[in-house]
Amino acid sequence: MKNFLFITLIIFSNFACAQISEDKTISVAFWNLENLFDTKDDQSKNDEEFLPDGVKQWNKDRLERKYYNLSRVIRSMNDGGGPDILGVCEVEHKYLLDSLISKHLFDKNYIAESPDAPDERGIQTGIIFRADKFRLLETLSDTVHLEQNIQTRLILGVKLLFKNSDTIYVFVNHWPSRRGGESESEIRRIKAAQTLRKRIEQIFNNDKNAKIIVMGDFNDEPTNNSILNHLKAKPILCDSIEMIGKINSKDDNSDLFNLAYHSYCLGEGSYKHQDNWNMLDQIIVSRELIVGVKVRYQCNSFQVYKPEFMITKSGKYQGTPFPTYGGNRYLGGYSDHFPVIAKFILE
Repeated sequence: MKNFLFITLIIFSNFACAQISEDKTISVAFWNLENLFDTKDDQSKNDEEFLPDGVKQWNKDRLERKYYNLSRVIRSMNDGGGPDILGVCEVEHKYLLDSLISKHLFDKNYIAESPDAPDERGIQTGIIFRADKFRLLETLSDTVHLEQNIQTRLILGVKLLFKNSDTIYVFVNHWPSRRGGESESEIRRIKAAQTLRKRIEQIFNNDKNAKIIVMGDFNDEPTNNSILNHLKAKPILCDSIEMIGKINSKDDNSDLFNLAYHSYCLGEGSYKHQDNWNMLDQIIVSRELIVGVKVRYQCNSFQVYKPEFMITKSGKYQGTPFPTYGGNRYLGGYSDHFPVIAKFILE
């Protein structure tokens, strides 16, 4: 039984929870792509395993298959329309996202952004968004400073202008892993949380009603110390009539709310480790996207996205995402993580 420190409860009208037409919503998703590498040796990065003569025997045919598989999942999101905003991690270079778009998503009017990261393996975060809905105003890249000059992924932030009216900040994260043990590595994820929180506080200081979306593979769950106490992302459920007035009357506008919490309570997860589902991939939003008027979260729309064709059908790993690799054995699948998605209503 998990212990929960507190629960923030909130309700929206039946209209908010009803089916809303696509032009009245923004679809937001995040997905860990499981090592989207090119086939060329980057002398500045430790990418040897993902080369044609490396242990993974990664080649152009396998890369092309990966592109196709990723696009198939992305296209199926948002009732077949594809997400309006998609955050990703585990991509080696921006031009891999550009190639994915130009080859397989060319009709979606997508633009990609993915600044080079200091990570020693050469994997970074990225974002894909609809150019007919959003215009990129600014890119924000925050370095997480770890002990002994250990290099990790940048926290990618973008400031987007939505249909020439509303500004939305989106932050894409891939926090340090639990390698070496969850407790032993926790300080690194706390450092990442503190780095992101500092940036968010700067935004709130300029605009207390800022619209902020935080997404990523946090390698921690909604009630872990890094998320709950350092990022200050509160749990939220959409099934009580009491709390919306309290949230509206709060003096602290800098609250964040974790949309993944309800699914986490139900025992769901985006990644399975041994026999346990972990909710490592989450979408977190600012208060304005909960109680705001122009753009707000569609109640209970967060979900771990599990298209049938992406699920392992039998064997020991039945029910898990069908991955590209099992260890060093090529399987030709999609990713070892399920995506997560949420919708926002436009008033």
